[in-house]
Amino acid sequence: MEDGKSCHPLLRGGNKREKGYSHGLSSSQMQVMASFCEALLPSLPLNKEQNLQHNHALSAFYNISGSQAPFPDETAEIMIKRALPEAWSLVSWVLWILSFRFGTLLLCGKDCLEWKWPFIHKFSEIPLNKREEILKKWSRENNWTPLRIVFVFIKLVSFYNFFTRTDGSGHNPAWEAMGYKVDTRQKLTHKERPLQKGIVETMYENDSTLIQSLTEKGLEVTEDLEHNSYNIKCDVVIVGSGCGGGVAAAILANSGLKVIVLEKGEYFVSEDYSSFEGPSTNELYESGGIMSSVDGKMMILAGSTVGGGSAINWSACIRTPDPVLKEWSEKYKIPLFGSSNYQSAMDAVCKRIGVTPQCAKESFQNQILREGCKKVDLKVESVAINASADHYCGSCCYGCRTGDKKGTDSTWLVDAVANGAVILAGCKAEKFILEDGKNGLKKKKCRGVIAAATWRSKVSKKLRIESKVSISSCGSLSTPPLLISSGLQNPYIGKNLRLHPVQFAWGYFPEDMTNFSGTNYEGGIITSIHKEFAEDSTPKFIIEAPALGPGSFSALVPWVSGLNAKDRLAKYARTAHLFALVRDQGSGEVKAEGRVSYRLDQVDKESLRIGLRKALRILVAAGAVEVGTYRSDGQRIKCKGIKEEDFEEFLDTVTVAGGPSSRNELWTLFTTAHQMASCRMGATKDDGALDENGESWEAEGLYVCDASVFPNAVGVNPMITIQSTAYCIATKIAESLMNEM
Repeated sequence: MEDGKSCHPLLRGGNKREKGYSHGLSSSQMQVMASFCEALLPSLPLNKEQNLQHNHALSAFYNISGSQAPFPDETAEIMIKRALPEAWSLVSWVLWILSFRFGTLLLCGKDCLEWKWPFIHKFSEIPLNKREEILKKWSRENNWTPLRIVFVFIKLVSFYNFFTRTDGSGHNPAWEAMGYKVDTRQKLTHKERPLQKGIVETMYENDSTLIQSLTEKGLEVTEDLEHNSYNIKCDVVIVGSGCGGGVAAAILANSGLKVIVLEKGEYFVSEDYSSFEGPSTNELYESGGIMSSVDGKMMILAGSTVGGGSAINWSACIRTPDPVLKEWSEKYKIPLFGSSNYQSAMDAVCKRIGVTPQCAKESFQNQILREGCKKVDLKVESVAINASADHYCGSCCYGCRTGDKKGTDSTWLVDAVANGAVILAGCKAEKFILEDGKNGLKKKKCRGVIAAATWRSKVSKKLRIESKVSISSCGSLSTPPLLISSGLQNPYIGKNLRLHPVQFAWGYFPEDMTNFSGTNYEGGIITSIHKEFAEDSTPKFIIEAPALGPGSFSALVPWVSGLNAKDRLAKYARTAHLFALVRDQGSGEVKAEGRVSYRLDQVDKESLRIGLRKALRILVAAGAVEVGTYRSDGQRIKCKGIKEEDFEEFLDTVTVAGGPSSRNELWTLFTTAHQMASCRMGATKDDGALDENGESWEAEGLYVCDASVFPNAVGVNPMITIQSTAYCIATKIAESLMNEM
């Protein structure tokens, strides 16, 4: 077991709390929260079959309760930090109501009544079996959906916290019973961190040290007492260090330009990574890995560290499909995507990030995907990866501890720093500096960006970074709010958001099925793919394998009872997952930070339904003894020896339900790890927020260089498309600036 001492303190876990909790709930509200958590995850005896196994770890897991301290307090603490304000208000209000007898009667009905004094029980006084029945009703509640939202929110966060929490020794009381072991493979160590020459980490800086640190990196810095800021000059400032910003930084710095990269996340390298799911997602992901759409339907994963999504993605390197390029160049009139320059950019990108055509050994889940496709006569292809053929890492989603995966933090940003670029980690852009156009011109001029150090830093002054060119590369969720807060008004900013919605299918393969070796958390995450195409040959949906740590798995598992939840979780390690990902026709909106709305198109629902059924067929063909979906009713079927007609009858019941706030009894959660097209290019300002060079129609010198520039969804894992697009945009910017010098 990783002892946590060899990793970065922020990724160590251990949940040591020196101060009290800041959630603000009263003791009576916390009593209700603990009772709620106990009903979700109760202490239970083993059944006769389990008793015969004499498995002490399993016995300890079934015995533990979700109400045990400090789990309820920690759940509340995570909620107040990560939830949308209205969601937290709803939860705290319901907890308050349930702390009173008549409030409990109002929300729980006859289940809180008893024929002896005091006749009406508060929620915390209701017997466990009745509390469990109440939660079952809330899960199906389709008239007053706020109750269901509260149920979903507390279940998701409490389970995620319970199954990711570690003590000071890196131990979780459930992991052994679940068959889970933290990755402890040898880490890659460096004599000097790859970006050390150019990185300034604001969490180690204060007002008196920052100027010196920036000056030592070759920057011109002055203090502006009037505006309480530091003024910094450069040629190009880039907001974001992921697939777009990292590539742009390298291209522009290599052209002899002075580049500053702002990244609100922190900087970590291979020896820093712990592979602990909880602290890793908390530091490396947007909103700590707990982010949803405003209606709670879509769970959103996005990177938030130096390297952005490339530091924590699943290594899949798929070139932009030719039919998609044709659509973007002809239908959307963006010549770039039909050009030889774009093809050359894809070649250059694949070369720089060390793309390998296929891996030497496939993981448990990818073996199943490949074998199942073969048995049902579906085409399956190998997925190229930005790592060596021997890369057998299932924990890259928590940072690649072996250093084999080539994210921007170990490739493009290294190139940028070698050519004088400076990266400010823990520094968040607030708005671009826009000046009115001269000589009556409507188009403004961008002069740089205003930024501030994040909360860990002791730097109190703002940073005013003045530049010739400013680039927003902070991703499709953050670029639109940044542009809007800067004063831009093009209606396409924040619109047209595509998310590649995902639905999961699962299949259980007991350990005695030795034809598939390993567990679901070991080995390369995505190394095989099945593609389904639309009539115009563009991707309709794809089927791949995901990375689901014990916390993510527990959060997604449908809750139908406490016993059922523990039974499912005990089978975690040998539960294989496949997902259907649709090239969405529907779209969403993100105009303000952290507030994402999204509507699934009916065509997308049908594509997901077909993809989900196909994933189930693949799992059954591969030999799963039981398969199911993540619909709220725990939909599943035992399939050992099942007749074909019975299985087909089951597949007929597989549907794609709405989210928790829908008016249907059955619901589901959708997930997304790809966000695109929220600030799209267009042939004119009436077609998009940017021109074909990625420049704002409203502000000269202001560019966007991330996935938000896509005309619509790409339909496959987007890393190569983002980097290739950024390569082309940055090359054009460099040429333009060099011509001016």
